[in-house]
Amino acid sequence: MGGGVFISIEGIDGSGKTTHSKKLVKWLSKHGVRSLYTREPTNGAVGRILKSIVKRRDVDSRVEALLFAADRLEHLNRIILPYLEKSYVVVSDRYVYSSLAYQTVTTGERKWVREINKFARKPDLTLLLDVEPKVGLSRIRRHRTRFEEESFLERVREEYLRLAEEDGLIVIDASKNIGEVFHEVVRVVGEHLKHESPLA
Repeated sequence: MGGGVFISIEGIDGSGKTTHSKKLVKWLSKHGVRSLYTREPTNGAVGRILKSIVKRRDVDSRVEALLFAADRLEHLNRIILPYLEKSYVVVSDRYVYSSLAYQTVTTGERKWVREINKFARKPDLTLLLDVEPKVGLSRIRRHRTRFEEESFLERVREEYLRLAEEDGLIVIDASKNIGEVFHEVVRVVGEHLKHESPLA
């Protein structure tokens, strides 16, 4: 696998995933660590199809779940693994736990969603930016998607917290201001990387 480290940042919409993923990569680069920001859905062939259908309301949730899983495998093989081989710290804005939370809620098939994602390499570290849906939604200024409804996100958040307990995700209180949240992100990531080659 090379000497790279794979970090994913998860959370419901409005939790600050994109902001903190990008800030983390800048922080790592400033400290001399080769790092890469990437995200899901990707801009690859499958990702583009996925982005076009998530705007619709008549899509079978199982089809959507399969497309997310397919896009993830392409993402893993095309971007994540090659950069890990080059000893980069790869920071992904959403990854497999997004499917395990969101698609479990949309399909009601927890075991099946995990099964179709079984080939996704587990991140070395996953941060869950936890925030109440009403807080997250209040931060969204653009037009909301069908995934961005409070009752739906309540269920997704519950699934994320269940996954955190089950799979060891690091939960960070994302209701605080950006500076406080990022301080905690850096603390957790820094502690993890102390034991890894990029900061050795």
